[in-house]
Amino acid sequence: MIKDIIQKRRSIYPEQYIAKEIPTSFIQDLLLAANAAPNHKKTQPWRFKVVQGKKLEDLGAFLAQKYKETSGDNFSEFKQKKLQSKATKSSCAIAIFMQPDAKARIPEWEEVAATAMAVQNMWLLCTENNIGCYWSSPGLIKHANAFFDAPTKEKCLGFLYMGYYEGERPESSQKPLENVVEWFS
Repeated sequence: MIKDIIQKRRSIYPEQYIAKEIPTSFIQDLLLAANAAPNHKKTQPWRFKVVQGKKLEDLGAFLAQKYKETSGDNFSEFKQKKLQSKATKSSCAIAIFMQPDAKARIPEWEEVAATAMAVQNMWLLCTENNIGCYWSSPGLIKHANAFFDAPTKEKCLGFLYMGYYEGERPESSQKPLENVVEWFS
């Protein structure tokens, strides 16, 4: 069964979401699944900030404003609106933060990898429950600490946007195994 869920996992984008709220009890289950991820020395480096309701509008407006302030000559009204709509079209967004081990016993890449495994656990649970999700990591994540009033030691790795959707999951576009695996005996 888990093999099938892994094979079905896909990015489902906010523009595909329908107006249907994800129950808080399911979000709680997602966070429990994330918290069960493996991590070296049990540091549990992941930190999650759950955004729902009116705060999704605030997050979208914040990202759109930061984009406008920082894009300079590369400003695109289309991109600004798209950044804002990712949040407003979602039923829930979870900001993904990583807090490195305070004692620096673990290389940062391992803490990032552990956080990614926590996100994968959430993604697989969404897949099993026919909830779409998408991990977005725009350059603007460097400003996320200000929006969430997060400690500077926490690093934002992106946002997991989620929502119910209609229609079929996209087909896999993964390369065949022979393109990515070498066997040694």
